[in-house]
Amino acid sequence: MTRRRLILIAPAALAACSVLPDRPYIPTERFPLEPRRTGAPVARLGRRTLLLRTLGAGAGLDSRNLRVLRPDGTVQVDFYAEWAALPAEGAEQALRRWLIDSRLFSAILAPGSRLNPDFIMEGELTTLIADQGQGIARAELTLLLIDERNGSRLVGQLVSEGTAPLPGGTAPPTAEQAASAMTAALGNAFASLERALTRYG
Repeated sequence: MTRRRLILIAPAALAACSVLPDRPYIPTERFPLEPRRTGAPVARLGRRTLLLRTLGAGAGLDSRNLRVLRPDGTVQVDFYAEWAALPAEGAEQALRRWLIDSRLFSAILAPGSRLNPDFIMEGELTTLIADQGQGIARAELTLLLIDERNGSRLVGQLVSEGTAPLPGGTAPPTAEQAASAMTAALGNAFASLERALTRYG
């Protein structure tokens, strides 16, 4: 009896499944967060060393998805467009390359290094978003600079901000436009930080 009932039900179940609409496959776009400095270094190779600790992630930056701030104040999270790595991880690696290329310090050390650094920098990526209402992308890092030469002494809290125009102005940006503008904004934040660090190299 049980076997016969299963045989009778199965065709009905298959018929019910056949009426479900086919959903088109949407591939996920991935973008590298790799701002690169242009032009010659602003200073000669410095004599001091800097340890860059792991950057933390600010609110809303704990996922790879691109974020757009709409004119009505709501945030659009794009589930089909994302960074190649978590934003804070990508920003940390990009900042490390940026500082090496700047030549402000003789070496940019990573956590776990056996060398004793002259300075330590730590903090987080607090903002990375495309602001459609303003027609710009915004990036911000909040960092602490610690002098290790005579004990751990806080020498400054740095807030580095950068903006870049969205190619389409206040029109809804494509994923490529949003990613490009946010990358440029982060590069401008790095440039601001580089200028602030010039006196310490």
